[in-house]
Amino acid sequence: MKSNRNLSRGEGRRLGNVALIAFMLGSLLLLSFIRARFSPIGKTREAIKAEEQQAMRKESLKMETLDTADEASASAGEEEEETQPKPTDSSGSSGGAVGSDGGVSSTALNPGDAATYHHLRLSKPVCYESSRRSDTCEAAGNVRVQGRVQTIHISPLEQAWKVKPYCRKHDAFALSHVKEWALRPHHGDAPHCTINSSATAFVLSTGGFTGNLFHDYTDVLIPAFITAHRYAGEVQFLVSSFKSWWTNKYLQIFQQLSKYEVVDIDNDEEVRCYPSVVVGPTFHKELGVDASKTPSGSSMEDFRSLLRDAFGLERATATPSGDRWDIRRRPRLLIISRRNSRRFMNERAMVDMAMSLGFDVRVGDPDISTDVSKFARLVNSADVMVGVHGAGLTNMVFLPVGAVLIQVVPYGGLEWLARGTFKEPSADMQVHYLEYIIQMDETTLSEQYPKDDPVLKDPYSIHKQGWNALKTVYLDKQNVKPHLGRLKNTFMEALKLLPHGQSN
Repeated sequence: MKSNRNLSRGEGRRLGNVALIAFMLGSLLLLSFIRARFSPIGKTREAIKAEEQQAMRKESLKMETLDTADEASASAGEEEEETQPKPTDSSGSSGGAVGSDGGVSSTALNPGDAATYHHLRLSKPVCYESSRRSDTCEAAGNVRVQGRVQTIHISPLEQAWKVKPYCRKHDAFALSHVKEWALRPHHGDAPHCTINSSATAFVLSTGGFTGNLFHDYTDVLIPAFITAHRYAGEVQFLVSSFKSWWTNKYLQIFQQLSKYEVVDIDNDEEVRCYPSVVVGPTFHKELGVDASKTPSGSSMEDFRSLLRDAFGLERATATPSGDRWDIRRRPRLLIISRRNSRRFMNERAMVDMAMSLGFDVRVGDPDISTDVSKFARLVNSADVMVGVHGAGLTNMVFLPVGAVLIQVVPYGGLEWLARGTFKEPSADMQVHYLEYIIQMDETTLSEQYPKDDPVLKDPYSIHKQGWNALKTVYLDKQNVKPHLGRLKNTFMEALKLLPHGQSN
């Protein structure tokens, strides 16, 4: 009897295994049928996996918060901007910028492709990370702006958002001088309109580092162009942290972009109503525009054309006037002079040397009170502009196409800084670029420190101490005295790049 019981158990176990195997085979056949019936024909496993990963990225995109977006962008450092915008609200949910027709407004789309921007309607956040340096909010509907309290009431809007409209989002010091704006939904409880406009409202800040020429253009003016140019004048600038002297200085540029007055919005008592609003300009790159990311393909060439119109600049190209014997055909060299640090210690000798080469030499000394129109015309008249690394080189935006920029790079391993600020932007401006790097015997630092001091012997050990240490030593304490013989070679190289003196 014991052996019979053991046999029965073995047979039962085998029957159970057979049933399990049959069930698994049946399931596989069923799954194969379903995949063949419903899966897209011709898609590989890798393609399907890629689609699944893309869907997961889109879903996670909706759930990111401002803090996580900031962390990701900060860790990315100098890497390329992400192609997908990131939510920048504190709640993490993704509202859509809903238009008056009930659909999602085209102004809320990623402006990477013009056709997509104008025709597709995608669900995406009202406020998003438009680049690693900027957050932008775009919405359409019933928009009411209360400037006194930095609040924008929007209907329809699903949730509240907050943003600081300045293109240096990870710089705590800069943002400490920029007021935060709130976008809030309203359901008939918003204040009544006192002024109505058919334009798009554009809120931006002139806080941060404005007053420094480089930051004026990189942080505000070029991003304002990137954002506003597509509206063909039907946009009104609502300027937060308003500085009257600063706005008046660049008023001609704003007037090229807008048909409307510039408003000191923080001190505005009105309730201004618009059909759409943009809060925060979009940054692309230092002193540059990425045409592939603008709705209409606007480029740095278009921005420079706008500057010529704004300031009445005559020269689009560095083409000499008159015949080859005309004195006006002499190439003009402009030396950007500095009053404080990074001064040329032998400026007068530089002028004499350049004149001996046939240059018509001018010396410009721009400062915060310089008349922009007047100085822009001086720069535009130049064929070659030379200066030590600093904000004054930003005037390269006024140089004609085909001109030459010579950047004198201070001692201290600063080639990387020179490259990102002025060398790389020169290509998009169609300006030739040359570099003169200061050696140890050409810097006044050699008079301030012993030869074996790390400042002279190991500049990168100073770099490792952080930006403040680098700036204090190599930018604030240094003046330069270029070797005239070596600098002469650079000037002669610049002459070869110009059409002057060549036969017609």
